[in-house]
Formats: sequence, structure tokens, C-alpha cells
Amino acid sequence: MGLSIFTFLPFLGSVFMRASPHSIIQWILPLAFIACAAWIVWSGATYIMAFGGYTDALAARYRQIMILDYAILFALPLIALAGIWSVHVAPMEIDDTGPLDGVAMFVGRVTMMLIALLVAVMMYEVISRYVFERPTLWANELSLWLAGFIFILAGLYAMQQRSHIRIYLLYDMMPRGFQKACDIISTALIVVFAFFLVYGGYGEAKAKLLRWETFGTVFDPPIPATIKPLVLAVVTMVAIQAILNLIKDWNLEPVIHTAADDIDQDEIERLKKSVGDE
Repeated sequence: MGLSIFTFLPFLGSVFMRASPHSIIQWILPLAFIACAAWIVWSGATYIMAFGGYTDALAARYRQIMILDYAILFALPLIALAGIWSVHVAPMEIDDTGPLDGVAMFVGRVTMMLIALLVAVMMYEVISRYVFERPTLWANELSLWLAGFIFILAGLYAMQQRSHIRIYLLYDMMPRGFQKACDIISTALIVVFAFFLVYGGYGEAKAKLLRWETFGTVFDPPIPATIKPLVLAVVTMVAIQAILNLIKDWNLEPVIHTAADDIDQDEIERLKKSVGDE
């Protein structure tokens, strides 16, 4: 379900090179969403206990909830809605989008920013360890945590963009009716997989979340408490997106795929201009 980091690099480059006010918003809102989400996640024990939960693990990380905590909790969905509403389709992205596609595309923007943060954390650790000989106690676990979020969230964006791994050798040889049958079967398999994953993992995910299970290191981030519920939530969203893709693509004409499909000519031209090669 994950998507390679390099899938996002052309988009990041194009946004950076075309730094219009609209493109800047696509940096600010995802970063604001990440900042609020990070605060909520790191203060998760406080939120859970404030709303009626209690375990010894929660009590060990508990602090008195503040007005700022409520303000950030209230701001998170507002930022998400603003981000979904302001999503601008990049040249290399699918432009036939509906209201629900905006959710996946905003998640994609958030994932792109997480990649930048992951690289920053890794660079900080490398410099601290090998230049100043002062390694951190948190960079390794934080990198694992961010990588987990990236791997999971990227799957939703990949599904919306139809950029997940697909093998067209036999598919392109079929008449359109058989292609539609294959699309139905693949979508049904995704939905069935998502159902049984959620059905089988809901109890464990809920238990990990409510006891705020941590990683057990010095830094001790709540990786199990956050990653497991996120997997179930994103898999559900992927299944919904797969159904939307099936509906949208139902009446499309057959497309013959070639190796040239992997070459983005617009991106190549932008890169040439950026390095002064006319």
C-alpha cells in the first residue's frame, strides 16, 4: 500500500519552482496540519484521560489539559477542511477530481511535508553524530515513526492517482468488457481485504490507543498507539477511494499503456529550464 518517496519529489520540485501565493498555501496548510496533529498525538494521554479514559500508562504521561489543547483540537479539522478546499491539481496529477478526491490529495500534500521533515531529522542526526559526536536519543525512533506515517498515508494518495503497481500486459489485450470485469474483481478484493483487516484488527488497535502504548525506549514515542489505528483508518479510506475510482473510470475509453507513460515531459522541460538548458 505504500508509495515510494521518489513519487512525490517531482511535485515538490514543481511547487517550489512555481512559488505562487496559491502554491505557498499548499505548503503552509499541510505544515499547519502536521503541527496541530503532532501536538495532539504527543499529548494523546492527556486528551484520552480528559475525555474519560484511564490506565496506568496514561497516568504516567498525563498532564492537566489546557485551553490551548482544546484550541488545537478544534483547529485541526478546520485546517484539514481548508487544505482540502484549497488543493490545486499539479500538472502531473489526475485532474478529474471530485469532492472526496480532495481528501486523498490533501493527505498526499501532508505526506510530502512529512518526507521533508523525515529528511531533516535524519540530516540532524547525521551531523550531530558524526560532526559534533553528540548523537541524539530521539532521532532514530522519530524517523521510524515518520516513515510509518509516510508509508501508510502514501497508499491513499497512490490509490487516488492510480499510481499503485499495476501490470497491464494482459489487461491491455482484453476487450473493454473484460477490463471492466477485472476492475470489479480487483476493487472487490480491496474492499474484502479492508473489511477483514478492520474486523480483525479493531480490538487490538482500540486497546493500544486507549492504553496509549509506547515504544519502550528512552524517547518512548507512542508508535503502537498511533500506527495501528492509522492503518485501519487509511485502509478503509483506500477501499472507499478504490470504489470511487471504479465509478469514475467505468465509462472511459480503453488506454494502451507503454513505457513512455512513465516519462513526464512537462517535468523534464521544467527541470531543463531550472538548470538553464534551453
